Amino acid sequence: MADGSTFLQAFTILFREGLEAMLVIAALAAFLRRAGAADRVMPVYLGALAAIGASLVAAWVFQIFYDGHHSDLFEAVIMLSAAALMFYMSGWLFLRQDPKAWQADLNRLAERALGAGTVVSLAGIAFLAVFREGAETILFVHALAKGGNGFDGALLAGLAVAALALAALFGAMQWLAFRLPLRPLFLATSAFLFFMGLRMVGEAFQEVQEQQLVSYTTEGVPAFVSEWGLSNGSWEALGTQLAILLVAVVAGLLTLRRRGGAVRDGRPVSAAS
Repeated sequence: MADGSTFLQAFTILFREGLEAMLVIAALAAFLRRAGAADRVMPVYLGALAAIGASLVAAWVFQIFYDGHHSDLFEAVIMLSAAALMFYMSGWLFLRQDPKAWQADLNRLAERALGAGTVVSLAGIAFLAVFREGAETILFVHALAKGGNGFDGALLAGLAVAALALAALFGAMQWLAFRLPLRPLFLATSAFLFFMGLRMVGEAFQEVQEQQLVSYTTEGVPAFVSEWGLSNGSWEALGTQLAILLVAVVAGLLTLRRRGGAVRDGRPVSAAS
């Protein structure tokens, strides 16, 4: 019975903590492959691998110097940095959703629109997405092993099955991406990254509110807001998220209107514009 409990806890820890990071990396990898820039996937994977190494170091530092407790403010900074990168890439994808423009000049886009700056941003998103989960995962697994029978068969089996489940989901996303039209893929990836950015803003608010640096007002907040993971359940976080959403919607509508006017005037709109 104890072995079954250890297996389930180990599986849940890795699957829960790894799912969000895996979805981000899978979405980026699928987008790059469909955009004809498969050679640019490697920086995303390298960013994720670097984050795993950094997570090991961070977990060791927290365990030795902070008795295993994480820093709320440090996590908030990581989350806000990741959110900023995700908002940037979400807008970047939204502006380049025209499949005809991609197909017309794919080589130029691979060199310019997917140039060094964008590749660094992609690698940065992968790093932050994995790093914010990695150190916490290692600490949780270490605590589970310390409170049980160490890294026994049940714990290792739970981790292995969770890793296989995440890998299967990753493969399924790549398979599906190659069967989707290019424009919906761009828009879906853009919306997903934007949603993940909003979630991270809410989680960052949670961290600073736990330190009582920002007030926490929950009265009147609809229950589904926190149940669906849209916010941490406070008006402060929700208001900030809604403001970001409003700015994004206005910016998107203005962009579409400008492009529509350019088409009516007979001026082609490049995907790189």
